[in-house]
Amino acid sequence: MPTPDELRMAIDHYVETINGRDPSAIAALFTEDAVQADPASAPPNVGRHAIATFFADGIAASEGWHFQAVDIHTCASTVAIDFVISVSLGGGTMQISGIEVFEAADDGRFASAHAYWDDADVSFA
Repeated sequence: MPTPDELRMAIDHYVETINGRDPSAIAALFTEDAVQADPASAPPNVGRHAIATFFADGIAASEGWHFQAVDIHTCASTVAIDFVISVSLGGGTMQISGIEVFEAADDGRFASAHAYWDDADVSFA
């Protein structure tokens, strides 16, 4: 089981990779059979291919983004983050604030990730 420090480093790497906007690199952070849902109420993306497709679609729909983990909270193999993502769109910027909860596998990859946010957490500038 990853230590709290290893989980924090994994999240730091996740943030860097998300901001690098490479869907294959992002998907590689997950186990082969990982489950990811963003938001958590959406049908989940199961497996690396589905996760890569989810991020490729988000990259194609935006001009850029900046993702940050504002706070990181660990408990055993679970890590939760308070996040903010600012997404550049054609006519402005969309910002989403939420919480994302990850379950880490023994190898440090993520076995699951669920982002919790809804319309009240979205603003436009």
